[in-house]
Amino acid sequence: MTKIRKVKRRKKYRMNVNRKRLRNKLRKLPTIACSEIKQSWEVTKSTRSNLKQMGLTYDPNETLKIPNIKEKLIENATQWKVDDAENNPKNGKEDVEMEPAKIHVAEELEAQAKAPRRRMFRLPNNQVHFITYLMDKYGEDYKAMARDKKNYNQLTWKQIRAKIKLFKGIPEQYNEYLQSKTMQE
Repeated sequence: MTKIRKVKRRKKYRMNVNRKRLRNKLRKLPTIACSEIKQSWEVTKSTRSNLKQMGLTYDPNETLKIPNIKEKLIENATQWKVDDAENNPKNGKEDVEMEPAKIHVAEELEAQAKAPRRRMFRLPNNQVHFITYLMDKYGEDYKAMARDKKNYNQLTWKQIRAKIKLFKGIPEQYNEYLQSKTMQE
């Protein structure tokens, strides 16, 4: 009796699903943000074959397999077998990989990834004001900075030193501070 109820529950028609829209969604091509891939994309081919032609992978788990214990044990067992060199199938056949037709796409993406990037990191204005106030007042005396009355967050001298080091590492903001300091003098 319970089995019939389960079967009926499974075969319900969903009225809220628009099948025409679903079918069109499945047929629709993927939106490609990368210009290099978009230029060499062929509409007639599948996603997997397009990426393979470009020297890219569709599924990284297939290309970079993580060996499991069972595969390792099987490999070790085959190594222990004493076979003639002629009977060993690994010696006779070697995998020959074909070079993809559109390898330039993968090379462009790799070059783009290796290119140096401009750091867009900036500290918030309130932190910059606090740090510049401390640097103007105390110079390099971090322990005195930690005892300052404006140290509301009760930062330790090492935390303040790290913030100042970070501030000095951002050339846009630090140079601006140095210019304003030279103009005051």
